[in-house]
Amino acid sequence: MAQIVLFHSVYGLRPAVHQAAERLRAAGHQVHTPDCFEGRTFEDVEEAMAYKEELGSEELLRRAVSAVAPLLVPEARLVYAGYSLGAALAQNLALADEKALGLLLLHGTSDIREDATTSLPVQLHVAEPDAFEPEDWLNAWYLNMTKAGADVEIHRYRGAGHLFTDPELPDYDAEAAERTWAVALDFLAELDAEG
Repeated sequence: MAQIVLFHSVYGLRPAVHQAAERLRAAGHQVHTPDCFEGRTFEDVEEAMAYKEELGSEELLRRAVSAVAPLLVPEARLVYAGYSLGAALAQNLALADEKALGLLLLHGTSDIREDATTSLPVQLHVAEPDAFEPEDWLNAWYLNMTKAGADVEIHRYRGAGHLFTDPELPDYDAEAAERTWAVALDFLAELDAEG
């Protein structure tokens, strides 16, 4: 059983995150779903982005760190996961946690410090093309992650929208979502076996 922290997207802690957590629990994992927006959810991306900007990156990261802190007991080896904005938060926390077991990124990535070092297994699921994760950015991200020592897999879904695993958004692509979860569950099972 992997212990997973699953961070929400810029839309907040919506039903799609709870559904994903239930899917992961059904596969035998323990899942935590922090609410970095303290109950706020959004239907409109512009409103969601405005709220994110109002909070600021430092405050969001502080909230994410505070949510994970109680889980960081000596024997804990967490898998960090997230949707889009939540993937960026998950990546930052995973790279700072030397005991992290793995990193599962859905629809998003984040900057990588030049001095970052990690041996983390990393799996990214991303639309192709994705306006929020352009090709040049993803190529640089991949090179920087592998340079840091991560074992990176990228799974691309041609024609899918940015948040294609959220059934309540226009981006939803049922086939791509099911492929994503099948591959992600295999990844998590491997991490669990190694952990």
